[in-house]
Amino acid sequence: MAYASINPWNNEVIREYPYATDQEVQQAITEGHELYLSWRNDDVATRSQHLHNLADYLEAHTDEFAEVMTKEMGKLFKEAQGEVALSVIIARYYADNAAKILTPKPVTSVMGEAQVIARPTGVILSVEPWNFPLYQIIRVFAPNFMAGNPVILKHADITPGSAAQFQKVADESGMPKGAFKNLYATNQQVDDILADPRVTGLAFTGSERVGKIVGAEAGSHLKKSTLELGGSDPLIVLEDADLTELNKVLKQTRLYNSGQVCVSSKRLIVTENNYDTVLGMYIDGFKEVKEVGDPMDPNTSFAPLSSVRSKNILVEQVKKAIEGGATLAYGTLDEDLTTAHFMPVILTDMTPENPMYYNEFFGPVGMVIKVKDEAEAIKVANDSNYGLSGIVFAGNADHGTEVASQLETGAVYVNSYGGTLPELQFGGVKNSGYGREMGEEGITAFTNQELIVTRRKPIDLTDTTGGFL
Repeated sequence: MAYASINPWNNEVIREYPYATDQEVQQAITEGHELYLSWRNDDVATRSQHLHNLADYLEAHTDEFAEVMTKEMGKLFKEAQGEVALSVIIARYYADNAAKILTPKPVTSVMGEAQVIARPTGVILSVEPWNFPLYQIIRVFAPNFMAGNPVILKHADITPGSAAQFQKVADESGMPKGAFKNLYATNQQVDDILADPRVTGLAFTGSERVGKIVGAEAGSHLKKSTLELGGSDPLIVLEDADLTELNKVLKQTRLYNSGQVCVSSKRLIVTENNYDTVLGMYIDGFKEVKEVGDPMDPNTSFAPLSSVRSKNILVEQVKKAIEGGATLAYGTLDEDLTTAHFMPVILTDMTPENPMYYNEFFGPVGMVIKVKDEAEAIKVANDSNYGLSGIVFAGNADHGTEVASQLETGAVYVNSYGGTLPELQFGGVKNSGYGREMGEEGITAFTNQELIVTRRKPIDLTDTTGGFL
C-alpha cells in the first residue's frame, strides 16, 4: 500500500490505496487518447459547459472537498475552503476565456494569408505535490481540458484522498469519459506512461530532485514538459517602504499554509535602516502563533506540517543552519520527530558560507537578511539557485517596479502579497524550473502552434520576395 491518507494532526491512518494495475494504466491512456481523437477538430467552445458544470459541482461540495484536504495534509479548514473557491474561479475562467485565447492568430506575410492555430496534442501526464491538493490539479486540468488534451493524474502519495475526490467531482459533474483519470501509479508506471506515444507532455510540480528525474525521462522520449520545482523567494524591504502596509501581510507571506508554499517569502531582505524595526514586526507576527491546533477546529490559527517526514526534513535543515553560524532569533526548535507539529522559528545571520543558505525551507522558517542598500538587496535576492517569485515593498510604486524588473525570477509583486489568479501566469527560472502554467501560457503550453499559409494568387517562381527556396 504505497499511497496512504494519514492525518498529520494525530497520525491517524484514514485510508490506504493500492497501486494502479498495469491494465488500469493502459485503459486510462487508451480512453484519453480516444477522447483526444474525437476532440481534435472540435470547436473549443463545445467543452465550455462541461467545465462550468464541474465548477458548479465543486462549489456546491466545497466543505466536503475541504475536509478531505484538511484531514490528509493538515491545512486549516478555512484555508482549504479558500483553495476550493480559487479552483472554482480557475475552472470558470478557462471555460469563459479559452475560445478567445485560442482564436487563430493572423501573421502578416508576403507568402499569403498566414495564421497560427492552436491544436491539442494528446494526453498529458500531470504529476502533482501535496501542499495544494486541489489547486495543483485544476490549474493543469482546466486549461488542458479546454485545449483538448485529456489529463492523467499521478498525485502525491500522501494526498490520495484528494485525488480520489477530484475523480468523483469529474465523474459526477458529467465529464466525458477519458477527460480525467487519477492513477495511483508507481515510479515505473510513470516512466511507462511517459514512454507511450499517445502521451504527449508532462506537467510536473514538486522537488528539484524529482523534477530532474522526470524531466529527463520526458526528454528522453521527446515529450514536452513544464517543471515547477520550488523556490527561495525574496521579500525586499527598501528604505522608503511603507512599513504599515508591509505589516498587514508580513506574517502571512511566510506562515500561510504553515509555510508550505513554493512562493512564500522565504528570505526577508531588509536595508539596514529598517532592519531592527522590520525584524521586530516579524517576530511580533510569529508570536501570534500560540500553538499547533486541530486544523478542523475553526478556532485553530496554525496547523501542523503535512507529515512527520516533512518535519524531520525541516528540523535537520534548521539544525544544520544553526551549526553553520545562523542565529535562532525567535522560537524553539522542536526536535520531537514523532509528530508533524512544528512551531514557527526565525533565523538571522545567514551568510552564503552557511550550508543551508541556498536551500529551500519548506515550512514555517523565516530567514531575515540585513543589507546595506538597494543595490545589495537586489544582489542578495538574485544570489539564489531558485527564481520562482518575489515581493518588493517600496514607498514609490514605480521605483518598486523598476527594482522588480531587475530580479531574476518568474514573477514579482510590488507593494502586495504574492498570490495567484487564473489570468496570471505562473512559473520560474533557474532551478525553479521552466514553462508556465495559468494565464494564456497555461492553455497553450501543450498545444501545437500550427502555421497555415493560404495563397490566393498564382505562383510566380521569378518573384524573389515570395519566400520560395
